[in-house]
Amino acid sequence: MAGPVVSLLLFLGAIGVALMYFTREDAAREREAMVRDTEYAQQRLRLRLLERQEQTMRLARDIANRTVEETAFVAQAENLVLQHPELTALYWVDAYREVVTGYGVPTLNRSTRRAGERLAPGLGGGVIELARDLHQPMYSKPQRSSDGGWVLLLAVPFENQRRFGGVVLAELALDALLRYGVPPELLARYTVTLVDDSDRVLAGDPLPPRPHGVWPLLPWGAQPQSHALALSPVGNSVLVRLHAVRGERDRTAEALFWLVGAMSAATLWMLVANLRHTRRRLQAQRALLAETNFRRAMENSMLTGMRALDMQGRITYVNRAFCDMTGWSEEELIGTTAPFPYWPETEHEQLMARLHDEISGRNTPGGFEVPVKRKNGSIFYARMYVSPLIDPQGRQTGWMTSMTDITEPRRIREELTASYDRFATVLDSLDEAISVAPLHSHELLFANRMYRNWFGDGSAGHERLLELCAAVPVLPAQDVNDHVDHLVGLPADVLVEAVAEHAQIHVPELGKWLELRTRYLTWVDGRLVQMLIATDITARRLAEEQAQLQAERAATASRLITMGEMASSVAHELNQPLTAISNYANGLISRLRSGRADPEDMLVALEKTARQAQRAGSIIQRIRAFVKKSEPQLTLADVGQIVANAVELATIELKRHLVRLNVYQAERLPALMVDPILIEQVLINLLKNAGESIQCAQRPPGQRQVELTITPRRLDERAGIEFVVRDNGCGIPPEQLERIYDAFYSTKADGMGIGLKLCRSIIESHHGRLQARNLYNGSVVAGCEFSVWLPAAAASAPDADTRGALTLPTLG
Repeated sequence: MAGPVVSLLLFLGAIGVALMYFTREDAAREREAMVRDTEYAQQRLRLRLLERQEQTMRLARDIANRTVEETAFVAQAENLVLQHPELTALYWVDAYREVVTGYGVPTLNRSTRRAGERLAPGLGGGVIELARDLHQPMYSKPQRSSDGGWVLLLAVPFENQRRFGGVVLAELALDALLRYGVPPELLARYTVTLVDDSDRVLAGDPLPPRPHGVWPLLPWGAQPQSHALALSPVGNSVLVRLHAVRGERDRTAEALFWLVGAMSAATLWMLVANLRHTRRRLQAQRALLAETNFRRAMENSMLTGMRALDMQGRITYVNRAFCDMTGWSEEELIGTTAPFPYWPETEHEQLMARLHDEISGRNTPGGFEVPVKRKNGSIFYARMYVSPLIDPQGRQTGWMTSMTDITEPRRIREELTASYDRFATVLDSLDEAISVAPLHSHELLFANRMYRNWFGDGSAGHERLLELCAAVPVLPAQDVNDHVDHLVGLPADVLVEAVAEHAQIHVPELGKWLELRTRYLTWVDGRLVQMLIATDITARRLAEEQAQLQAERAATASRLITMGEMASSVAHELNQPLTAISNYANGLISRLRSGRADPEDMLVALEKTARQAQRAGSIIQRIRAFVKKSEPQLTLADVGQIVANAVELATIELKRHLVRLNVYQAERLPALMVDPILIEQVLINLLKNAGESIQCAQRPPGQRQVELTITPRRLDERAGIEFVVRDNGCGIPPEQLERIYDAFYSTKADGMGIGLKLCRSIIESHHGRLQARNLYNGSVVAGCEFSVWLPAAAASAPDADTRGALTLPTLG
């Protein structure tokens, strides 16, 4: 029966292949013709654009040669606009993007540009700027006009005394360019459109919708072809696309196709009906043989040994699995009575009593374990289940016994018991206290030796640890109003996979600091339990407190060192207001003694004396606060005030090196949640290093300058502020750039090596970043740039348990 079916399928395949081949040949020919027509249409549009470009360039040359004035330009522009429909406007634009004069097509929905109007920067994607920079005509990307159509802007630059004098700006309507530039014979055969690089229709009719259903799958229902080319000289922003207009379907070919398909389907249906009839007859023949072999095959394929006993205890049936387990054949077992050959000699009495219980009906529902001897003499353990054997008439004719080899499960159970003993021994030898208890229960499921040494055998210690842990926030604060557990509603398997929570608590009863880790587990009985692991961290806690104290002392020492280095400059800075106060006072004394004291002049002199005294006092107060500050405190600080305070102190040192400081600060900067004195310390250190680097490079006095730039910047999706200190000094040796943050490492001969290390520690403690890089002029190092990024107050607000205190890393 397979021969006719295969022949019919081959016949249908040959027809389908031939139909697809001829259809593809027609499509290829249509494709080639469309490519040629698209190139022809693109060439015609290109020539028309080049003609308008040449006319616009001629006007630009006349303006550059001063052979045309504004009135003549308007006349020529009006003549060109009226002659060429695609040219809708011509404007004379000067170097400052102001319209000198021009002419545009006056329509109802279109507005023209007036003389003196300033064009917006970046008009048409910056076409005027591109024409000015490249000194050649430039086309813009398609733009929406006031009447809703799409236009191109052509900017032709001209020079005025060898300088950029402006552009002649031409506005080309794409709809008119398509209508008058494409030959009518192409418009009759194709749907011609101008589209942009995102396939948006700029001019022409939109494409017809694609047909749905089965028609696109048939040869006469294939999709019409289309081809597109970039419109030169505009570029890829405007494409000329031709779309073939599909004619009516070939009804004759369609009818023949369906006729051949119907005849083939009828033939195939008859062959399949005959095949089904033959198959049903063969199935009926096989049913009897399958029914007779089914039960025997099922019995032989079972892995469980089956044994049947009659009412007197004689074996009447065993399956293949029972024989494979014991090693005795079916002929050797059927008909035998107790003691059976697979009974071990040492177990005859116990097995005989068990057999008597079986025959008497005293069976254990869960089965029982018995040793079984193989024919080769080896022993294995099996579990047996006994049930009455009932015949089709409902009478009991014996007992059915199933036997399963449990040697491997028994071995695994023994290994698990030994493994548990080893596991308990390992846990008892740990230095951590481990306890497991159900949720909301006083039952203690497990506790190792360290837990029992600390808290005893009861669950009081477990509950005490949970009570102390509840007073310490473990998870970050959430901006929600519902105070619920973050694991509420999750299934048990998700709770088991949850990340362990950590907390550091102090246990007064033990006099120890413990690091407590909690985790949810599914216990062996399926209950959800909580495991606590407590580690003694008293020594580490003391070390951290000593490290924090060391960092605070290092910060104070750095400020004292900085002020010691600036002592002479500070004295010089204070000398100016003190000298001015002395001069004003001596002048007043002289006038009073000579009797030439004018109240107005004395008032002015006293006001100046007061200002100089305030200046000297502010310098002393700033230095005193800078040196005295020791305990870091986070406050909501204003960036401008921080910069002003740092610049006031750093300028004293920079003036000593004849370095000019330029500060560029953006407006409306967000506030920072920082310690202002520490941030001022970082900025002063960076500015002082910049001045010393310029002094090291021996720059001339006119070239000694340091720039401090403060701008907002986003980093890792977080808002923040970036401080950039840029100098033109000797820079940092490239091989030492990675080590400048190491403690006690310095690139200066007299440096201590703690300045940049302390600066980086301060910035990182505020969750910020400090980076350094060299500035190059070619291959020569021309300076250095340090950038400090700090998160804004909204993004850097500390948690509730750390607000108001800041921990600095150690220098080691």
